[in-house]
Amino acid sequence: MQWRRIPALPSRRDLTVAERVAVDMWFDPICPWAWITSRWLLEVEQVRDVDIRFHVMSLSVLNEGRDLPEQYQELMKSGWGPVRLCIAVEQQHGPEAVRKLYTALGTRIHLGKEQLGRELFAAALTDVGLDPALADAADSTAYDEALRASHEAGMRPVGTDVGTPVVHAPGPDGRMVAFFGPVITPAPKGEAAGRLYDGVLLVAGTPGFYELKRTREQGPIFD
Repeated sequence: MQWRRIPALPSRRDLTVAERVAVDMWFDPICPWAWITSRWLLEVEQVRDVDIRFHVMSLSVLNEGRDLPEQYQELMKSGWGPVRLCIAVEQQHGPEAVRKLYTALGTRIHLGKEQLGRELFAAALTDVGLDPALADAADSTAYDEALRASHEAGMRPVGTDVGTPVVHAPGPDGRMVAFFGPVITPAPKGEAAGRLYDGVLLVAGTPGFYELKRTREQGPIFD
């Protein structure tokens, strides 16, 4: 009788653990649409093999020199504080701290409707176990160079005709794709979040695809 070596079966680990990939989102804390997209991505993280990483862009930087309505100009002036704060936290405590701070800021800004300012920043820092004195960073231009570099890294692949959210993710063929959006309300939950993610990557990864849009008939819903 001739004996043959039977190939080893895949281990349970090989069968059940897929390789996780990084998906990067650029946010400005004051944008309600970015906040909803970020909550969607955190849902996606639970149902797809992705790890979400958050980075800072700035609507204040994006809109420098543009002719804007007076009310929006005032918002852009106040918008420097939270993004400077996020950069300071990233430099001193790392990206995981930024992720936590974004949740704390967004919860107070968008759900709590709290006014932008030092009191809000100090409270958000306290929420995530950081020194509230870091709120001083909101008024410091020392972080602007790093802020602009982070902004540029996120916006370069998608251009300046869009704002936030911006997402960079591996497409269906493994190559990185970058896109603005999706703009959604409310954020899908569970497997519905995963299906939207699959579809977004499919269209964003199609060569020559640029836009899919319809008129928004609802404001942000923070469910």
